[in-house]
Amino acid sequence: MSAGASSKRSRVLVAMSGGVDSAVAAARLVDEGHDVVGVTLHLWDYPESGPGAHGRCCAPEDQYDARRTADALGIPHFTFDRRELFAKTVVAPFVEAYLAGETPSPCAACNRGVKINELAALADRLDAAHVATGHYARLGRTDDGAPFLREGVDASKDQSYFLYATKRAELERLVFPLGGSTKAEVRAEAVRRGLPGATKGESQELCFVGAGAGAYAAFVEERAKGRLRPGPIVDADGRVVGAHDGVHRFTVGQRKGLGVALGKPAFVTSIDPETATVRLGDESDLAAREARIEDIVVAPGVELPLEARVRVRYRHEGAQGRVERTRDAAGTIRFDAPVRAVSRGQIAVFYDGDRVLGGARIC
Repeated sequence: MSAGASSKRSRVLVAMSGGVDSAVAAARLVDEGHDVVGVTLHLWDYPESGPGAHGRCCAPEDQYDARRTADALGIPHFTFDRRELFAKTVVAPFVEAYLAGETPSPCAACNRGVKINELAALADRLDAAHVATGHYARLGRTDDGAPFLREGVDASKDQSYFLYATKRAELERLVFPLGGSTKAEVRAEAVRRGLPGATKGESQELCFVGAGAGAYAAFVEERAKGRLRPGPIVDADGRVVGAHDGVHRFTVGQRKGLGVALGKPAFVTSIDPETATVRLGDESDLAAREARIEDIVVAPGVELPLEARVRVRYRHEGAQGRVERTRDAAGTIRFDAPVRAVSRGQIAVFYDGDRVLGGARIC
């Protein structure tokens, strides 16, 4: 079997979102002769319709596309309702994080608390030995046979970052058919195979929030009525230079949409949720040599302290640093050189080469 699992032909549950990636993943497994079962998790209801809604992870239209793909491949397909779990595990913490002046990573929370767990449980119900997804990630094995997570070949699409907390038992049965491919190769293959939705556009990076400027803020405001706190915007010296309607509208490193003009480029350098104060500064003020972390998760056999390449957000290539534990699940990252815009609520993921060593929440 591709991507690190046993080569023995077996039943494989494949997560199908209705997009191109999961369709090609399923098709490759069928080609290998496995007994493939398609599963779609219904995670969220989208009130809008049309192009803005279509192409989003697990929207109703995409559930239909997943079924069409399964029919084209000649495999069974099932949809399971996990909306309540998704709302509790992903959406509610997302809103709370923005109200607390943080920048959350809901995709990591979804994979950790919803998708991987639920797919594994469904695989047990459907008597499937393996679980396959369309993630751009790979698996490796240590000398003693323990599985570990690796970055995908396509650096621009790698999703190992969001899977950092996957447990060993889950890695033992996971399959990533796309990990050794680029997105362009996968798209071309979907077209060549004539799969339904082969030319469909990319899904949003964040599936449950609408498209367009201000979508995140509007989403939070709708779910936090009566809890939003206006506050001051201050410059690097503490002088009030403006006002805002809520800290949920800002993130560290933000330059656009600040609502003030200082006569020079200004960036959000810190957010204080206690006083609802948003502080601005120069780009040089965004540089951090250290980050405090909590909820540390490390791969089997990995111990702290360690030297690692640390990615502090999804689109970050990584920076060298030393990760140390200060107490049970908390610690510190000390970077070899300053890192730009380290933000509370984001995930720091530790790598040795392309191997995922673990990760933690930046606090």
